[in-house]
Amino acid sequence: MSGDTLPIAIDLLVEAGDWPDEDGLARVVAQAVEASFAVGRLPAVKGSELSVVFTDDEHVRQLNADYRDKDKPTNVLSFPGSPPDSKLFGPLLGDIVVARETVVAEAAEQGLAFEDHLTHLVVHGLLHLFGHDHLEDDEAERMESLETEILARLGIADPYAEPAL
Repeated sequence: MSGDTLPIAIDLLVEAGDWPDEDGLARVVAQAVEASFAVGRLPAVKGSELSVVFTDDEHVRQLNADYRDKDKPTNVLSFPGSPPDSKLFGPLLGDIVVARETVVAEAAEQGLAFEDHLTHLVVHGLLHLFGHDHLEDDEAERMESLETEILARLGIADPYAEPAL
């Protein structure tokens, strides 16, 4: 899939799980990518390619165990195609893998619309592909600030804001 306004080509795969229709997923991913590039000015080789895999918790648990030594599912994993300190990323940007059950549970737990939470995770995963991280406090602050700005462009509330009492 590749939109006329997108700076990159996007390949989607619904591998497992009870995901919404592929057209809806493609729309969510395209909006997240477009906003991320516009706000984050992400440095990609023209014509780069991004892969987004929609799967279930079991597959993500296995990937997390194999690549991160964490034998549990997580919401999103990113597998970068370029070193994190690259000046220009691509032409293979990498893979974003999203776990259905975890996304649904987190959205319900946090009182978020499923689509808004999914959009946030796609943005989060994409930023990881461009070397952003949240291991150190200062890195986390920069990444969260950028995510918040990108999501605001899409009309999605700050996912890191403290809930009103």
